[in-house]
Amino acid sequence: MKLSDINSEPHRRYNILTNEWVLVSPHRTKRPWQGKVEAAFVDSGISYDPNCYLCPGNTRAGGHQNETYEHTYVFTNDFASLKPDVEVDGVFEEGLLKSAVEKGLCRVICFSPNHKLTLPLMDAQDIERVVRVWQREYLEMGALDYINYVQIFENKGDTMGCSNPHPHGQIWASRFIPDEPAKEHQTQTAYFEKHGRSLLADYLRQELETKERVVVENEHFVALVPFWAVWPYELIVISRAHLQHLGQFDESQIAAYADILKRLTIRYDNLFTTSFPYSAGIHQAPTDGKDNSGWHFHMHFYPPLLRSASVKKFMVGYEMLGNPQRDFTAEYSAGVLRDLSEVHYLHAS
Repeated sequence: MKLSDINSEPHRRYNILTNEWVLVSPHRTKRPWQGKVEAAFVDSGISYDPNCYLCPGNTRAGGHQNETYEHTYVFTNDFASLKPDVEVDGVFEEGLLKSAVEKGLCRVICFSPNHKLTLPLMDAQDIERVVRVWQREYLEMGALDYINYVQIFENKGDTMGCSNPHPHGQIWASRFIPDEPAKEHQTQTAYFEKHGRSLLADYLRQELETKERVVVENEHFVALVPFWAVWPYELIVISRAHLQHLGQFDESQIAAYADILKRLTIRYDNLFTTSFPYSAGIHQAPTDGKDNSGWHFHMHFYPPLLRSASVKKFMVGYEMLGNPQRDFTAEYSAGVLRDLSEVHYLHAS
């Protein structure tokens, strides 16, 4: 296939991190849309909500009271999916049926005491505080002998199933390594053992040769639409240095990471002049005490919006039964995001 055909003809793209493929069908962008339309996000405009379970000083649904916090705030999830006080010897096997008891920890991180301040609206200094909390929690939770993986993530917006509009993220730390990081562990480790280099470092080097899919960059990080992107405006943030995890970040890298997060999320909000929903998460080295030299720190952003603030992509039909598919190309998405202003639309004159 000629590169000149890639923006017009159906083709598949290979995901080097998961060994999976995505079908790209750029010729379908002209099809009419008469499907489901979501209600656009409406900003409440309030900095404190007395009925919010996450605002400072309020009582949560589980009966616990929040501290009157002034910056970030971390607490154990009152309705955790994993619990630390379980016996892990429980295994059930009967013919082809198998299950195992699992233990872990789940915590919630309130990014700010301000009910309406999402990441793109926060000051860079306050985002740095969030990064430092991520760093601390990764090291503290990962040091526990029964924790082998620490998954940091954020679901932003009710479109992504977020149960509370107060800006916050979560950390699920588990004894097992979840499926998606496990796939990436396999590919990154195999590449490092074969070549003695980081898979994502070599990929980033190739991307920077043309910058066709690069959206924003600074001294320490690059945010780009991956060649194999599935979601319409999917992004991956990759550290320039071959760092395995947050614990290795110095102060300049913390500041640069906060900078890249603010700049890319502003672009997201500016795309459809809305508080842009997404699921985002950090992939970094397991905390299992093994040699994870092949790991390269990165963060995924998976936003669902497709054509406007009210039209989103659905993973259904062929995508559930066959493999993921997208219409417009990664190059198109990157160009759209790259051309957007870094001044948030709410602050534009």
